[in-house]
Amino acid sequence: MKITLKTMPSKESQVILDSLQKAVTQALERKRRLGHYVVVWREGGPVMIGEDAPKVSENPVSYEADRSF
Repeated sequence: MKITLKTMPSKESQVILDSLQKAVTQALERKRRLGHYVVVWREGGPVMIGEDAPKVSENPVSYEADRSF
């Protein structure tokens, strides 16, 4: 993730950002302890990390919604 905004957030915004960071850190730690995989964003796309992560097919199926109805 690339952040280009260089201004300081307001006090309220910083509290929100800190809370979100703490929640994500706790969720990732819980997944690590339970042996679950995680999905992160790298190089412009989602990546599944972990021993139990589903294997990605060389020919992925398109999951676009069927708009014929």
